[in-house]
Amino acid sequence: MISLSTHVLDTARGAPAAHVAITLANAAGTQLFAGATDADGRCKAFPGLDPGRYRLTFTVGSYFTGQGAMLTDPPFLDVIVIDFGLSGADGHYHVPLLVSPYGYSTYRGS
Repeated sequence: MISLSTHVLDTARGAPAAHVAITLANAAGTQLFAGATDADGRCKAFPGLDPGRYRLTFTVGSYFTGQGAMLTDPPFLDVIVIDFGLSGADGHYHVPLLVSPYGYSTYRGS
């Protein structure tokens, strides 16, 4: 099985983004996980995964509103979707999200 983790960093505040809602779904759209980042902006509670295509969805608009950020209506970034693939029979994948109200980046971490 493949393990997966993520963390969300609020680059506007220079701090971990706690309580960001996250879902994980497979290529067929079946939801495999729903939860939120912890106080350190991390989420490690994903189930073991097989090789294949997956989708992480981060609900950042409500996070920024909760932080007191002045957002447009509708927010420029409300929900961020990252589609990615896992290969190999085992190993670990880390998918971080660096986000501000007007931009984000991601990469395969370690």
